[in-house]
Amino acid sequence: MLDLIFSPAMAQATDAAGQPNPIMSFAPFIIIFFIFYFLMIKPQKKKLQEEQAMMSALGKGDEIYTKSGLLGTVHGITEKVITLEVSEGVKLKVLRSQIGGMAKKIFEKTEEKKDKK
Repeated sequence: MLDLIFSPAMAQATDAAGQPNPIMSFAPFIIIFFIFYFLMIKPQKKKLQEEQAMMSALGKGDEIYTKSGLLGTVHGITEKVITLEVSEGVKLKVLRSQIGGMAKKIFEKTEEKKDKK
């Protein structure tokens, strides 16, 4: 399939001595790089920025979940540790890097699924 695209372009890109243009020989690599960038690198950067924004917006009293599946309310925040209150009087210390997200997003998704049924 690429022969259909690049054959005429390669024929036009040759100089008088019959040597192909070096830029045209790198064209497939450039196209593959752009595909990887827009399908893998850019979405990953966007997700990382959203996660950092969520972490900086965390405050006392927010309901969150951890990557291990614990749900709780933020009771205290330090630079690297968050204290979660999972039940009244039960507090756990969790590394800040292990916070998965805001719990209300999870509850909204489950309520939407129930409404559709």
